Amino acid sequence: MSPLSSINRSSIKPSCSTALLTVLSRCVNNTAVAITLYIAGMGLLIYLAAQGANAMGYNWQWYRIPDYFYQIDEHGLIIGEIPLGLMATLKLSALCFVLAIGLGIVIALLRHAQLSSGRLIATCYLELIRNTPLLVLLYLFYYVLGPVLQLDRYSASVLCLGCYHAALLSEIFRAGINSVDSGQSEAAHAIGLNKIQTYRFIILPQAVKLVIPPLVNELIHVIKNTAILSVIAVAELTTLGRDLISDTYMSFEIWFTIAGVYLLVTLLLSLLASQLEKWYAPKK
Repeated sequence: MSPLSSINRSSIKPSCSTALLTVLSRCVNNTAVAITLYIAGMGLLIYLAAQGANAMGYNWQWYRIPDYFYQIDEHGLIIGEIPLGLMATLKLSALCFVLAIGLGIVIALLRHAQLSSGRLIATCYLELIRNTPLLVLLYLFYYVLGPVLQLDRYSASVLCLGCYHAALLSEIFRAGINSVDSGQSEAAHAIGLNKIQTYRFIILPQAVKLVIPPLVNELIHVIKNTAILSVIAVAELTTLGRDLISDTYMSFEIWFTIAGVYLLVTLLLSLLASQLEKWYAPKK
């Protein structure tokens, strides 16, 4: 066998595999294919759930679900329990997210502080929060700090989720601050700006622009993590679902509906995050 033929054969195999990967990539990235796969996956999940429920002799009562969204009587439209639970979840998420943003900025600035004590405090906070499970943190805030600080379950929940996500947001803010060219800080000092003015007028405005898309993604995590607050009976969507199931025994219908509501909200926010990434992407 000649060397030329071996070279040609070896070059054919990578080219074929590369072409196959290209075709598969185009198929996966195709919108129609992605929608088809999603519908097929959801259909398979619904089919398996229906088969399992039928095997248990479960009596489906989907016709009752619309009543938990709205009702119309002689007094007009009445908002159902599920929209009210969703609004409670969104309000709780907003409070937690605002607290997390404020505390996250403070922690990120402490990581860049010149005083070693500030960096030590921020590092200890991050290591403690990030390496403790969220459920354990919730119990600590509610059963330990709650009685000490006179916190009710709602305040303890907001404080717990706010502190937990502040640790995650601080890393996002720190990455945004580090992405700003250090030469701009030197230029700001050269024209007489102090450290606080440099961060306020030069660094933070540019860093915030860069971290807006990941902030939206973190908001999605905050909304999903509010579900864990049902273990201490905080009024939100998951707690409402548990209460409805205890009253109606419609486990499958209620949980599928609650999951669908969460999915709808997170998908809308994911689309917003994708759009923000396109808007704030560096122009080539």
